[in-house]
Amino acid sequence: QVQLVESGGGLVQPGGSLRLSCAASGSGFSINVMSWYRQAPGNQRELVASLTSGGSTNYKDSVKGRFTISKDSAKNTVYLQMNSLKPEDTAVYYCNMAGTYYRTFGDFDSWGQGTQVTVSS
Repeated sequence: QVQLVESGGGLVQPGGSLRLSCAASGSGFSINVMSWYRQAPGNQRELVASLTSGGSTNYKDSVKGRFTISKDSAKNTVYLQMNSLKPEDTAVYYCNMAGTYYRTFGDFDSWGQGTQVTVSS
């Protein structure tokens, strides 16, 4: 089982920046897609950004130009750099990784525990 551990959330003023990290533990697998989702109170979980193993990225329209997803493949870690934060970015942020096990060729789809991001003055 691939386990994900997130870090980096917190309280920041509007216009500020935060960097989220998510590391996958274990070995014997390849990661095909790394993603960040968020869920605000009363809302459904939504995709914020994704990054494929080939380097293709996809962003939610409202974060384009402000958020950047990146990875360190050697560390099986994905990052989300969030700049120019707005109060509407307040949510619990979850990382997700989907991939394949080398030995069994089975797929996995793992989630982090979530980290709170609060943008408020």
